[in-house]
Amino acid sequence: MTPQPRPAPAPQQADERTTTLTVGGMTCAACVGRVEKKLGRLDGVAAAVNLATGRATVSHPAAVSVTDLIATVEAAGFTARLPEPDPEPEADEPPAPAGPDDAARAERHRLLVTALLSLPVLVLSMVPGWQFRNWQWLCFVLAAPVALWGAAPFHARALRGLRHGAATMDTLVSLGVAASFSWSAYALFLGGAGTPGMTMPFSLLPTAGDGVAHLYLEAAVGVPLFVLAGRRMEARARRGTGAALRALAELAAKDVAVPTPDGEQRIPVSRLRVGDRFLVRPGERVATDGTVVEGSSALDLSLITGESRPVEVGPGAAAVGGAVNSGGLLEVRAGAVGADTQLARITRLVEDAQTGKTKVQRLADAVAAVFVPAVLTVSVTVLGFWLGAGADPQAAVTAAVAVLVVACPCALGLATPTALLAATGRGAQLGILVRGPEALEQLRHVDTIVLDKTGTLTTGQMGVTALTARSGGLDATAVLRLAALVEQGSEHPLARAITAHARERHPDPRQPLLPVEDFTATPGHGVEGTADGHRVAVTRPGDLDGLPAPLPEAVRSAEADGHTAVLVTVDGTPEAVFAVGDALRPDSYRAVDHLRRLGLRPVLATGDRAATARAVAGHLAVTEVHAEARPEDKADLVRTLQEQGRRVAVVGDGVNDAAALALADLGIAMGSGTDAAIGAADVTLVREDLQAIADAVRLARRTLGTIRTNLGWAFGYNLITVPLAAVGLLNPMLAAAAMSASSLLVVGNSLRLRAWRPRGATTTARRPHGPRAQTRWETP
Repeated sequence: MTPQPRPAPAPQQADERTTTLTVGGMTCAACVGRVEKKLGRLDGVAAAVNLATGRATVSHPAAVSVTDLIATVEAAGFTARLPEPDPEPEADEPPAPAGPDDAARAERHRLLVTALLSLPVLVLSMVPGWQFRNWQWLCFVLAAPVALWGAAPFHARALRGLRHGAATMDTLVSLGVAASFSWSAYALFLGGAGTPGMTMPFSLLPTAGDGVAHLYLEAAVGVPLFVLAGRRMEARARRGTGAALRALAELAAKDVAVPTPDGEQRIPVSRLRVGDRFLVRPGERVATDGTVVEGSSALDLSLITGESRPVEVGPGAAAVGGAVNSGGLLEVRAGAVGADTQLARITRLVEDAQTGKTKVQRLADAVAAVFVPAVLTVSVTVLGFWLGAGADPQAAVTAAVAVLVVACPCALGLATPTALLAATGRGAQLGILVRGPEALEQLRHVDTIVLDKTGTLTTGQMGVTALTARSGGLDATAVLRLAALVEQGSEHPLARAITAHARERHPDPRQPLLPVEDFTATPGHGVEGTADGHRVAVTRPGDLDGLPAPLPEAVRSAEADGHTAVLVTVDGTPEAVFAVGDALRPDSYRAVDHLRRLGLRPVLATGDRAATARAVAGHLAVTEVHAEARPEDKADLVRTLQEQGRRVAVVGDGVNDAAALALADLGIAMGSGTDAAIGAADVTLVREDLQAIADAVRLARRTLGTIRTNLGWAFGYNLITVPLAAVGLLNPMLAAAAMSASSLLVVGNSLRLRAWRPRGATTTARRPHGPRAQTRWETP
């Protein structure tokens, strides 16, 4: 069957909007499912809710207002609001440091008081030798505030869910605490457990009745204590998974210095407009994307592109917002502000990726949506079965409470979001931007990669790749200078390449080139003129037999490499041959070799001529080549490979690649490419390093492996612990500890992705003979 093409991202319809809401009160995957279900019932509304970030991304028609969305979420028993924008500092006042969040402070206070009250109860209940006369009454007095006030958030959310006909993890915890405490109160006042001098041995398993109702105060305090502590540690761990995204947000400058007639003035970045000029001092961040007007310096882009090498900039060079100025004073003209900057686009891509869900997570959410009601049914069934079988009532209650407490789908809901948070954040640090979790899944399974040549495998700019001077003639430097003097009057791409190369190689780049006399340009042939007292001609080589050695070999070598040979004649004597072409990126061979080692089949598709394509393919050891391919030809190639059963990824950077990028199973765009290519792609490589493709594949495989491990643990945990609790082999207090530990294990496993580092191939790849990536100087 012919695979259906993956449609290119279409622009949003005029009557459709996307709104992000901050949702409060969610504690497990069942909560996520309820919010999504409620919002999905609105006409034309689709929502994706992320438990780890507490964010809901909602697509809705304009007829459905934000107020309607918030009211729907609140009707489901949760809170909702629009994300709060960062406050803007006053121009003359530095931003005040943010204090701790009130909710976090209250939660920490609740945990501390609960721990202080619970620890004596746990110790006395678990160490019979320390049980003094009337110890049980002291434990009851200490446990009552914990069961009522310490567990109040669980009770409140459970009641709110009950009013809306919903059951969540809080329902399980609330019922477990209420049942344990109520049974203990019954035992103390009516069951004989309040008798002075009574002692109770501690057992990990429920014990048979001995005529006295047992106390379960340790479970009544242990369940809220362990759950509160687990959530506290879980929240801190989840915050760690989003550290990369916060680091991106912190790259944005808050204020900026703008020149004025009286000197300069610092204003908030939000007041900066396109065309405004601003100053960047050494050590400061570039406020927004723009063009350097005055000054020269080196910009550190490592936190934006993943490249550790500083980029030298001067007048006319591009400056990226968020980069750190490592050198002198720069004056920059703003070219983009706000959401249009590269940093804002990167942050938006990362946020979108972290909001989405993989297929397996959608399955887990579907299971979690019915899991809590199923657990309540199982708990009631267990209680009835034990009582019906004639078991001791307290053993029946213990088993039912243990089922309620242990069966929490929290780990199930965190399995994928935390891994995606860590992986996409780490990818952004490495210069790899993934549009969504579906792209990670496709990266894991692609087996064929179609590579564009120009701008992808090559630098995308014409340059001098080799200069060969004749034996016994002028040296290479002198020939280069004379050729550049003549070519400065031409706008031909070959001329620009030669003059640019001369400026790079000239001892003093600031010295202007001398004027040229009697300049003539012959289309299709070359240019000629008198420079520095010499008659210089820069033309296409004609008959090679008349050229002195080693110039004929230089011409043949350039043509074999797919480059253009240019002959320089001085005063009628052939002096040198330039090879001008689009040089391969220095890392191209190693990158393609890494892809091959990962099991991907490389295919070269280019609109360039066949000789150039074959030369590049030979250098990279690529056996399948498609030259002179038009945009529709590249799309047809992708379609043909898919019909052969291949899962195809396309790597490109230009408008001519957009159709193939959109049609492929996975589109990968170079960050230096056009907006059309980036818009059609699923993955964008911000850093100028082709090996980022292999790094992206490895990161995807590691991420999906982590997700599978998380889900395997989450499902396996419930499959093992629920039956143990049902048959009475699990104490409620241990059930609470196991439940909290399961969530921490899942989050901790995801956090390992933050430290993931790309690894190279196991052996050093040897580069065969082919086009030179570096300039070659030959002066016999």
